[in-house]
Amino acid sequence: MSKRVADQINSFKYKGEPVRITTGTLVMTMLSVILIITATFTQITVHHPYIPADTLYFLGQDHTESEIIRHFIKSYDYIPQIPMIFFIIALMGRKFGITAIILYIILGMFFPIFALGGGITYLFEYGFGYILAYLPAVFFAGTLLKGKTDYLRIPVISLFGVTTIHILGILYMLFISTLRHAPWELVSSWISSQSGIQILYDIFFTIIAIILGKQLRKLFWIIMC
Repeated sequence: MSKRVADQINSFKYKGEPVRITTGTLVMTMLSVILIITATFTQITVHHPYIPADTLYFLGQDHTESEIIRHFIKSYDYIPQIPMIFFIIALMGRKFGITAIILYIILGMFFPIFALGGGITYLFEYGFGYILAYLPAVFFAGTLLKGKTDYLRIPVISLFGVTTIHILGILYMLFISTLRHAPWELVSSWISSQSGIQILYDIFFTIIAIILGKQLRKLFWIIMC
């Protein structure tokens, strides 16, 4: 490895040197938009053990082994869009990451690339606030990820970033529901589906996404030099 490349990597790693605007970075920005769209329509079924409220009663009954396994294993259909957002920020940096998100939002005003469609009318959908909340959340995350980041800080970045998205998303949802005079039962069901157990999955997978993004960013920097 030449001294020039070594110096550039060192500058990138410790001083948060931004990636130069090149044809390669512009292509990567467009690919990032495609990754966000892909994540929007990707569903992952996650299985994990949990303890239900009727555990003691259930264990007192006569059940087969397969019934017991099904009772204590929870399945959840997860959409990894939020982790993908933070992966892109960790990979591309704040400037290009936010650019990719803005392009995604603009394209969504003309094409059905959001979860429930697209177009200008999507501004009044309950879930649009979560998309808008990506911008302040990733600005914060991108700022903290700029330069050398202790891996112990990544869970904190993930927690704060994901929580920001969900809080702002819920506030926007309440605003739209007020305009629509929607019943609380409908609003609460939306909040539960969008920000219930989903938050825990988002935090966990975002931690993994940031770590992967930071590791790939080092390789990305060498290629772009």
